[in-house]
Amino acid sequence: MATTEHPPPSRMRAWMLEGLADMGKGGSHASQAAPEPEQHVHQGQRWWRVMCLTGVDYFSTLGYQPGIAALAAGLLSPVATIVLVIVTLAGALPVYRRVAEESPHGEGSIAMLERLLSFWKGKLFVLTLLGFAATDFLITITLSAADASTHLVENPHLTSVLHDKQMLITLILVALLGAVFLKGFMEAIGVAVYLVAAYLSLNVVVVIVGMWHVATEGHVVTDWTSALTTEHGNVFAMIGVSLLVFPKLALGLSGFETGVAVMPHVEGDPDDTHENPKGRIRDTKKLLTTAALIMSVFLIATSFITTVLIPEKEFKAGGQANGRALAYLAHEYLGNAFGTVYDVSTIAILWFAGASAMAGLLNLMPRYLPRYGMAPHWARAVRPMVIVFTLIAFLVTWIFDASVDAQGGAYATGVLVLMSSAAIAVTIAARRAQQRNWTVVFGIVSAVLLYVTVVNVIERPDGVKIGACFIAGIILVSLLSRLARAFELRVTSVQLDSMAERFIRDMASRKIRFVANEPDRRDKAEYRDKIEQIRNDNDIPGEDFVFVEVTVLDASEFEAGLTVRGEVLHNRYRVLTLESSSIPNALAALLLHVRDTTGRTPHIYFEWTEGNPFANFLRFFLFGQGEVAPVTREVLREAEPDRARRPRVHTG
Repeated sequence: MATTEHPPPSRMRAWMLEGLADMGKGGSHASQAAPEPEQHVHQGQRWWRVMCLTGVDYFSTLGYQPGIAALAAGLLSPVATIVLVIVTLAGALPVYRRVAEESPHGEGSIAMLERLLSFWKGKLFVLTLLGFAATDFLITITLSAADASTHLVENPHLTSVLHDKQMLITLILVALLGAVFLKGFMEAIGVAVYLVAAYLSLNVVVVIVGMWHVATEGHVVTDWTSALTTEHGNVFAMIGVSLLVFPKLALGLSGFETGVAVMPHVEGDPDDTHENPKGRIRDTKKLLTTAALIMSVFLIATSFITTVLIPEKEFKAGGQANGRALAYLAHEYLGNAFGTVYDVSTIAILWFAGASAMAGLLNLMPRYLPRYGMAPHWARAVRPMVIVFTLIAFLVTWIFDASVDAQGGAYATGVLVLMSSAAIAVTIAARRAQQRNWTVVFGIVSAVLLYVTVVNVIERPDGVKIGACFIAGIILVSLLSRLARAFELRVTSVQLDSMAERFIRDMASRKIRFVANEPDRRDKAEYRDKIEQIRNDNDIPGEDFVFVEVTVLDASEFEAGLTVRGEVLHNRYRVLTLESSSIPNALAALLLHVRDTTGRTPHIYFEWTEGNPFANFLRFFLFGQGEVAPVTREVLREAEPDRARRPRVHTG
């Protein structure tokens, strides 16, 4: 297929677009549309090592989760955290174990729901979910950087020097993250293993020391239980209030979506296949279960010791435990030397959590937007996307004033929407598989997560507002990009069956003439009248034509291969039938393929389409039909700049 030649790019442009995978611009790229199975490209790692990659996102929330829980639930923080753990183990974990079965190549719940919907409603639904996913990952970057700067600023050795510098430090950390990705970042699972091992070990020390102080200072438990009883009365009231404040603790559910996204890194069994990676699925379930159990133990233990040992005022804005409750205990009970080591470990894992989130964004967005035709070509390259995401992270940091508490609502909204969509997806999957019990279980989990999501949105609308901004931005940019690429040749390959090849070989010795026909009754009269009309409109003799008929399947699809089938109707009329998302694109691709294989210039004949040109263009943009003749010519003009080699378009 013809491709447009461009002058050599500048060194800066070449560097920025390094690694660009420009699919759909010629047959040579057809193979890229169907990548080799994952196991042939990446050998994978043991599941517990990959769990650490998930853990830099999941476990790092210990840096701020106890403080957020204390602010949200007060004295009820341990009880509310137990509710969170129950939802985690009985709800989120089964859901994502099922997601691992249904999408074992890291696509996640978004891909599951994409398969359930088609046409534009499916694309817009996926774009909406991508908006919430962007909220989740970007707020992970900014919130983690903000909490890392909090640990740095509040360190006793540095607080006098770095006082009031939290915004600047957060922006520097975000910029440093972007710089690393511009240089070139490979997810170093080995680094994640050491970070997670060191961080969890230090947390074990803090928890043990905290529990020892709770045991030796018995009055703190007595004081806590007395205050709890006085404030809430009985156990049932405590549980009820815990359920009400539970949405504010939803940050503790983060990590499951990342756990599924890193599935391609899991080694699995030697006999795993691309279609049935049963070993990878089994080990990913181990990964998800182990991470959830470890996190559940730490959540309960840390919420308990921070609630009973830290004065309530210290959790509030400006307090020494705000956003760093465990670090406060580390300095208080183990000294500033150990506390500084703990701060360094926390800063490192929080920063690496931002790196994991950035990698998630860079893997997620190019997976969908370019395939929909809803991203510029440069969106396939890493470095331009890193710059875009870094600038957005700067803006989010500035809007939220680098505050951990202020960003909690937006983060929780992104997490909860993705988890709710995952629960709905597995409920539908279980119902289609006629698994009645699992359908009921997943339906209940979906209802719970939807309730939590709605309550979170009502109580903290800033989360859905920032999510709505991401959604609006993604949809606007996507539609503008699709509009700008409307005349782009986007057929990845053309294949003809034996009869179609026979037609082309026969015409190659004469003038190659095609007639574009919109199939209707497909009877003898339809083809006879069409030939007569073309002959009269263009003043040409004879009947040496081949009809071309295109059926539009899903006009919302952007790139696809083209299969051409030949048939003889009524023992007289030769017809080529094609199925595509766009009639003009299919016709242009066929003409260029015929020209390249025969060395002859093909001609195609149209009749003008009645109606308003603008309305016809909208029909083409949305439904793949409309003013076919001029659009086919425009696609050919963009694909082949040399007029002498361009197939001829005739309209009468």
